[in-house]
Amino acid sequence: MLADGKALPDFAALAASVQSRIPAELVRQSPILSHPVFNRYHSETELMRYLRKLADKDLALDRTMIPLGSCTMKLNAASEMIPVTWAEFGALHPFAPPAQSAGYQQLTDELEAMLCAATGYDAISLQPNAGSQGEYAGLLAIRAYHQSRGEERRDICLIPSSAHGTNPATANMAGMRVVVTACDARGNVDIEDLRAKAIEHREHLAALMITYPSTHGVFEEGIREICGIIHDNGGQVYIDGANMNAMVGLCAPGKFGGDVSHLNLHKTFCIPHGGGGPGVGPIGVKSHLTPFLPGHAAMARKKGAVCAAPFGSASILPITWMYIRMMGGAGLKRASQLAILNANYISRRLEEHYPVLYTGSNGLVAHECILDLRPLKDSSGISVDDVAKRLIDFGFHAPTMSFPVAGTLMIEPTESESREELDRFCDAMIRIREEIRAVENGTLDKDDNPLKNAPHTAAEIVGEWTHPYSREQAVYPVASLIEGKYWPPVGRVDNVFGDRNLICACPSITDYA
Repeated sequence: MLADGKALPDFAALAASVQSRIPAELVRQSPILSHPVFNRYHSETELMRYLRKLADKDLALDRTMIPLGSCTMKLNAASEMIPVTWAEFGALHPFAPPAQSAGYQQLTDELEAMLCAATGYDAISLQPNAGSQGEYAGLLAIRAYHQSRGEERRDICLIPSSAHGTNPATANMAGMRVVVTACDARGNVDIEDLRAKAIEHREHLAALMITYPSTHGVFEEGIREICGIIHDNGGQVYIDGANMNAMVGLCAPGKFGGDVSHLNLHKTFCIPHGGGGPGVGPIGVKSHLTPFLPGHAAMARKKGAVCAAPFGSASILPITWMYIRMMGGAGLKRASQLAILNANYISRRLEEHYPVLYTGSNGLVAHECILDLRPLKDSSGISVDDVAKRLIDFGFHAPTMSFPVAGTLMIEPTESESREELDRFCDAMIRIREEIRAVENGTLDKDDNPLKNAPHTAAEIVGEWTHPYSREQAVYPVASLIEGKYWPPVGRVDNVFGDRNLICACPSITDYA
């Protein structure tokens, strides 16, 4: 039937007649996939159980909230992820002829339009495939804009001290000189210091890189004035879009003074992130920067590529397309509102136990809050590391630790978490504060206590117990854990020693010598 009644070719003979074009010296002689893990499991049942064993060790979003500040670890819904598995998206070659990729072109065109509507910018480039690459592409566009106007001398980039650490690194890579501006006691940009430095460097000012809401977790109330100062002195405004999860549907950087922003589709717009990617970090620009968006040999704009493929990590763009289309404008706005509400709920529940480092003039935070644990180090000897490790005993992934301020925890609950989960987290933090008070008043030993020894493994609990506190306090500090306990696979690790003495879990390198 398939051969239309004709005899089938002799495929074996055809294969034997084909000569390899790979030079003999380049043909692999050594064995491949020789690690035991590739040769141990010989049935689907065994492999399934192996994967489950790995999953049981993980403290992931399917078990608990991941309250990492500035990282937006939100739900990646199954309905958004399913199209990625379709061959029409996942198996399309990045350089397929336009006639064979018309559907994908429609998707990217629609996605660019939706992102323009969300950000207030006039054009979007989907090429950058990481937030860092988006920053770089944005600053390259600014530099090219100045050069097109005969102002190559403009190479000063002002960066507030509250900025993401990637900002000064990106400015340096783009050939700019970084000048840091101060922040006030509330974590806002010190506008007068910014104004003074903008005027001082007026003839060489290229750009300002500012994060909004700030990395300190507050909305900069003077953002319009800040943008105006930079424009008045000949510069362009780059607004870091890492915290866009607090803005979608509420405000748009392209409307309040931004000239260019990158977006983390792998954060705000639901593409999963972590474990090395892939990510997507498109940039949005106002019309005067549109000619300087990154190009590619396969596109109409042929210069300035920042990625090997015309549309970066195009195969995962359907996730964001699905997210935006299913949420709609009202849903996206509601998500931003809930993200802000959840952060403020945590802030208010915990502020009497841990000082909230930065708030706006109304006492509120944006989408994340920073808890100051530094006073506890002085009063009890308990460090931010101890609290982070103790949270594991409660079944929680720790928040972002010591960023952007050493000795603090930055918490971002996102809109994905219910009040029940927020309360579970707050209850854990409050119980930890009670344990710290017990150390402060001498009820718990200052060196041998649940925080200093956390996390506690099952092997430790069933072994000889030498601590002055009970096994129950170690592993069941709140009653809800009795029903659903996460058992950490390993106990406390010496962080500094581990950083300096790397140990590989794979077979020894001598096995491959």
